[in-house]
This record gives sequence, structure tokens and C-alpha cells, in this order.
Amino acid sequence: MLKVAVLVSGRGSNLQALIDVCAQEDFPAEIVAVISNIPDVFALERAAEAGIATGVVNHRDYADREVFETALQEAIAGSGAELVCLAGFMRILTAGFVNRWRDRLVNIHPSLLPSFKGLHVHDQALAAGVRVSGCTVHFVVPEMDAGPIIVQEAVPVLPDDDADALASRILEAEHRCYPEALRLIAEGRTEVVGERVILK
Repeated sequence: MLKVAVLVSGRGSNLQALIDVCAQEDFPAEIVAVISNIPDVFALERAAEAGIATGVVNHRDYADREVFETALQEAIAGSGAELVCLAGFMRILTAGFVNRWRDRLVNIHPSLLPSFKGLHVHDQALAAGVRVSGCTVHFVVPEMDAGPIIVQEAVPVLPDDDADALASRILEAEHRCYPEALRLIAEGRTEVVGERVILK
């Protein structure tokens, strides 16, 4: 069983998708810790309800990013996690932290990367007039919203979409993609070659 820590900052809907799939008897991964940088978020309640250990490493309690990340690293290491999943974790991680977890740190982004990086992704997609958007699960590299792509799912952009409507449909795709990506990793079916993931 691959041991996974999930980092969160909010309501945790993608966390819930991972909790649900890990509860399946034949799933090859288990969540050993859910760690938030913000106290009292709903994601922590989801984890506690599922019997998963939780922790808070509040970034406001630390003098700078490096000290915060040292505490975060200690919390992850203490859980025994072998893989870290970012699920709505709203802190940019330094290259030092990312490189320590190279090819063992995963994120989900609500667009078809490399298109529409950063924030306000759905507004970007609508402004560009694309007919298709979607979501991407990828290994994290120091550059924001980049890194080898594991799973993507396309979602059509409808003529009457606003950002909220598009976001809602893409979120449903995220809840399918993240568990699938975790399964592929846990089954040893992902190999990072250069900037690409080769699926075995």
C-alpha cells in the first residue's frame, strides 16, 4: 500500500474523492495524513470523519517560507508518507521543497495544461473562447502549474457557460481524474522520462 499525505487549504472536495477511492478494498494506496496550512477548514473534518490523522501547520506561525516548509516537511515525514498530493493547497512551494519530493509530489489543476495556468482559470478559458477545457493531474516541478502530466480529462465549454458553471463541471472531472492518477502511481505504472510521464 502506497502511503499518501494530502495537503489542503479549504473545503476538500478533491480530498473526499481520494478518501472515497482509498476506502475501496482493492485500492493500492492509503491516506495516512491530511495536513492543512489553515486551521478549522472543512477538509480537516472530512479527514477526521474518515478516521485519518490530521494536522495543521499554519503558515502564519512562521517567520518565512523556508521555516514553514521545514515544519511541513517534518509533519509529512512523521506520517510515513511516500507520496504527497496537493488538493486545493493554496501555498506556492519553494524549489527546495519541490525537489525534495521530485516525482513524489502531485497536484491537480482545473485546466488542460499547459493552457491557463495560475488563478481565475475558468475566466481565462472563457475569455479565450476555447471550446474545450478540463483538468490535469501532474507531478509538481518548481515552475508553477507545470510538470509531467499524469492524467487529463477534457470538458466541453458550453455557449452559455459562466465561470461558475464551467468550474462545477470541471470539478466533477477532477473527482474522477485524481483517483485515477493516484491508482496509476500506486500500481507503479507511471515513469517520468524527461518532462513526460510514460504509462506502463
